[in-house]
Amino acid sequence: MKRFSISINTLPPAAGTNLQVGWVEAGPLGTNGYLVWDPQTRDALMIDPGAPSAEVEACLRENRLALKTIVNTHGHADHIGGNAALKKSTGAAIWIHAGDQRMLTNPAANLSLGLGWPVLSPPADVLIDSLTTLKVGEAVFRFLETPGHTRGSVCLWTGDALFSGDTLFAGSAGRTDLPGGNYPEILHSLHQLQSKLPEKLRVYPGHGGATTLAHEIQHNPFFKEASNDENT
Repeated sequence: MKRFSISINTLPPAAGTNLQVGWVEAGPLGTNGYLVWDPQTRDALMIDPGAPSAEVEACLRENRLALKTIVNTHGHADHIGGNAALKKSTGAAIWIHAGDQRMLTNPAANLSLGLGWPVLSPPADVLIDSLTTLKVGEAVFRFLETPGHTRGSVCLWTGDALFSGDTLFAGSAGRTDLPGGNYPEILHSLHQLQSKLPEKLRVYPGHGGATTLAHEIQHNPFFKEASNDENT
């Protein structure tokens, strides 16, 4: 097999799939963006491009990867800031949940206007819901609607990898004090992750380090509160 030229940080391959996973931290808020690709078909997916990234562009170019899809786990500026540049260079389709689609083209809604760095993304090409699936090579990604941080937050998973956006972090969960945030909803979303997904999943969040779902269920105080809330 051809050796790949990797200009970004690499993570373990998603077990049960042929996928390779690369990671970059981009933008003023240090957003984790994930480039996922099939080394045989060279199909690629970008999750949460927080800002234009020379490293991602180089990896795509050097390895002749075909970026077909950009998935935004939600519509905040720090997760969509690289959409425009990537779509311009690759023609990739932008996928986002309907609950957050207006944030792509509205700097006030995506909160960038108030921070002094207005972000405008091209509009959505595909709207995600709970029945949406996405193929990258032969691997199938499934989506979970996880509102709470925003109305349209989603997580996506394939093999043993869960990309959790700002719904779940190592030791914490997404803030809910911004427009569209809802604390009871994020607790319910965490409960859904616990009840619907295998605990063996590795979790790749929108900020901070990776973790596992099993570790978070055991040690993350938000999961304990979510479980108590569901049982009352």
